[in-house]
Amino acid sequence: MIRVLIADDEPMIRAGVRAVLATDPDIDVVAEAADGRDAVELVRRHRPAVAVLDIRMPGVNGIDAAAEIRATVPDTSVIMLTTFGEDDYILEALGGGAAGFLIKSGEPEELVAGVRAVAEGAAYLSPKVAARVVAHLAATGAGALAGRRSAARRRVAELTAREGEVLALLGGGLSNGQIARRLHVVEGTVKAHVSSILARLGVDNRAAAAVVAHEAGIITPRPSPP
Repeated sequence: MIRVLIADDEPMIRAGVRAVLATDPDIDVVAEAADGRDAVELVRRHRPAVAVLDIRMPGVNGIDAAAEIRATVPDTSVIMLTTFGEDDYILEALGGGAAGFLIKSGEPEELVAGVRAVAEGAAYLSPKVAARVVAHLAATGAGALAGRRSAARRRVAELTAREGEVLALLGGGLSNGQIARRLHVVEGTVKAHVSSILARLGVDNRAAAAVVAHEAGIITPRPSPP
């Protein structure tokens, strides 16, 4: 079972997230929180595989809660729930180690896929979130969209052919194990490639590497469940 914590200050949103996750028999929501402080405490108590956090919550916000969870309970992966207009927060959360980003108004299947992906150690960016992050970077003085895409492609071109394959799969939301099976190699080899990719791209985590993959346009989609 994939044990999950939900944190959002709106009871209706929490109920909706719980209802969507309940459609997957392998997912068990073990706790709910209405603010970031309670989320951190409940993660410490229940040790879920995944914490699904709203970005804006009273007291301790989702970004600060995510950073504390990653620092104190590193086995718990964090997914951030965002709404339109929170792009700056998404970029901040990327640097804080969040593994997944989903839009509250997105398709329910994305929520289930995102929880499954990060529980398996993958990074998961909703396609809409990825597109917004890339566009937002271009609109905030970080380089025009075409320039960022060109720069990302140059960075990817400096990777080995195999590292490029791994990055494309990583950007599509696959875990190390899934990438290993897709490429017919052992998982340890994939881990070594991922470490090299992060170092050569100059990014801190898989989610940030996934953004580069989206910018470069090399995503290999995650396979649909049977």
